[in-house]
Amino acid sequence: MSGTTPANPAVATAEPPLASLPDPMRPTAPRVSAAGRTKSMLTSRMGSAVAIVLAVVWTVPTLGLLVSSVRPEGQIRTSGWWTFITDPAFTTENYQTVLFGRASNGQLANFFMNSLTITVPATIIPLVIATMAAYSFSVLQWRGRDAVFVVVFALQIVPLQMALIPLLRIFSGTAAAEAFPFLAIWVAHSAFGLPLAIFLLHNFMAEIPRELVEAARVDGAGHVTLFFRIMLPLMVPAIASFAIFQFLWVWNDLLVGLTFSGGNNAIQPLTARLSEMAGSRGQDWHLLTSGAFVSMIVPLIVFFALQKYFVRGLLAGSVKG
Repeated sequence: MSGTTPANPAVATAEPPLASLPDPMRPTAPRVSAAGRTKSMLTSRMGSAVAIVLAVVWTVPTLGLLVSSVRPEGQIRTSGWWTFITDPAFTTENYQTVLFGRASNGQLANFFMNSLTITVPATIIPLVIATMAAYSFSVLQWRGRDAVFVVVFALQIVPLQMALIPLLRIFSGTAAAEAFPFLAIWVAHSAFGLPLAIFLLHNFMAEIPRELVEAARVDGAGHVTLFFRIMLPLMVPAIASFAIFQFLWVWNDLLVGLTFSGGNNAIQPLTARLSEMAGSRGQDWHLLTSGAFVSMIVPLIVFFALQKYFVRGLLAGSVKG
């Protein structure tokens, strides 16, 4: 026999058809990244419809608050704000009473300035410290860096209420508290805002390419130049994002303001006055709408002024592709 044949021709290995082989000249479909899928989902008709519904749900109560704040007291007590459409009546008496009226009815102008005095330093102080700490944790190399960062991250779970009385005992009756009445409030807000600020800014700074840092060092840049000329401009979105959060938290805070002000109207925040505005028997509740809208003005201005940085800071490093 010149050759052998397989015992079972049916099980002989067959070559795959040419149609099943990949064509090297055929263009392949581009892979869609996670960011692309998220963008397509949010910009779809369903995503737009959901966004419109959420916008209406959030806007209608604010509109009702604004309308009620400019209605006469008699209409506020007898009808809903939507009747303003059919029976419009406008007055500024509520705002005049709230801002410049008797102490029992408001006088929010002084408390408004107190809230600004509390909120602005309590936002700037943790930001300044957190940016330097984030640079130290993400760029500098030193022993125990990761362990210290884990401790700082864990401090976020410590409740604020645990430290109110110890801080109050530390500052109560001291010369520093008498010279700077707002010092205790600044320290309390700054201390409990620092862990989250360091965590967010560290994560943002860690996303900056290391090649950029090395290139600056090759050009002779020291840590001061590297921090102020390179890192800070790139961290503006993250800094603005945390600044909005911290500003809103401090501005809307009531517990810390009541605890450290000790009933002193000279340093009480706006929220403390709003909680007392209705009166001892609730007879002045119609002024709450005007007072609430006054307290909303500054947060709205801050948010709309920094909203582009806010969105960029939240999305930075969240998706890749």
